[in-house]
Amino acid sequence: MRLTEDVYDAADARLAAADARVAASYPGERPGRQPVHTVYVPASQYKTRLVADWGKQAMRVFIEHGDLLGADADVYERVRAKLLTEPIEDLRIDFEDGYGRVPGDVEDAAARAAGQTLATTGGTPFCGIRFKSFEAATRRRGIRTLDLFLGSLLDNGPLPPGFVVTLPKVTAVEQVAVAAEVLARLESAYDLAAGALRFEVQIETSQSIVDTDGTLSVARIVQAASGRCSGLHYGTYDYSAGLGIAAAYQSMEHPAADLAKGLMQVAAAGTGVRLSDGSTNRLPVGDALPAAWAEHLRLVRRSLERGFYQGWDLHPHQLPTRFAATYTFYRAGFAEAAERLSAYAEKKAGGVLDEPATAQALAVYLLRGLDCGALDEGELPFGRPELEKYAQRLA
Repeated sequence: MRLTEDVYDAADARLAAADARVAASYPGERPGRQPVHTVYVPASQYKTRLVADWGKQAMRVFIEHGDLLGADADVYERVRAKLLTEPIEDLRIDFEDGYGRVPGDVEDAAARAAGQTLATTGGTPFCGIRFKSFEAATRRRGIRTLDLFLGSLLDNGPLPPGFVVTLPKVTAVEQVAVAAEVLARLESAYDLAAGALRFEVQIETSQSIVDTDGTLSVARIVQAASGRCSGLHYGTYDYSAGLGIAAAYQSMEHPAADLAKGLMQVAAAGTGVRLSDGSTNRLPVGDALPAAWAEHLRLVRRSLERGFYQGWDLHPHQLPTRFAATYTFYRAGFAEAAERLSAYAEKKAGGVLDEPATAQALAVYLLRGLDCGALDEGELPFGRPELEKYAQRLA
């Protein structure tokens, strides 16, 4: 060795600011469960028994047509149990497109009622509202609805676990920064802990991907949220329409959608911000059910294979296919994933030589399967605590 200590010191000094920036911007995979879907329900339809009613409708169609799912006996039973116990993982009460424009006093009343109902009913591990966008025409209405809803919610109980709000139709990065500021002000007004209010950003405009100066805005959106951005959700139809794609060809699998989602994936990687695919508007009702179910099964599987572990559901009849596709995905791959992680942990030579980053991905995959009910801890060679250690470290 011929280098002196001052060379090492100089390298550390030159890179100190970059080290701090990388550590702050890329904390890694966020621990904890991610829902497999978000169910959007117009605020005008939200009521005390909504979760139970969706579960009943989903169970009815599952019993009548479950053979169309093509699931094996184990997956079939897991779907049945899921529909009985937890038909909706993440509920978003919609005051935006699904709700529309109504007189101010009507939306005020609906916001208060929804907050009270959510506080006294609960019923889902994750929940929140989608308010109107921070564009000029709807900004004040969106903030007011959020304030009224939150006040009513907190008047009737604590902030629910897994609470998150949705910021739609971002057309300028500054809207994200202001949304973060509004949430901070709400925390102060309602005596909530700093950082208690987080939001997901819907990527449903071209400006959310590429800014006016040609730079990629999606990464700047994550940074502008000041640590409050929990997710990036792709908006299939607003985004497609904004690009001029004809209605017949608007789809989660259109090449334009894949480009946008690929950029979302790159921007979110390592930040702890999670991704969600969008929805299909082909509803499985009446004679359209077999074809719609086949399409939904395929699209959910496609998203999972591409690293989008969450999506939107808009109708109770989409729940059986959501869970059947998700459970099949995890059960088909868990034996190999467990074997590879075991070989990595025991430093065994095998058919696959995995890197630390892949071992981390294997652990995350198994944890996701456990969280959604596709896997049981007793099936795996690792307990949850050990899996969580592998999921959080590169070693």
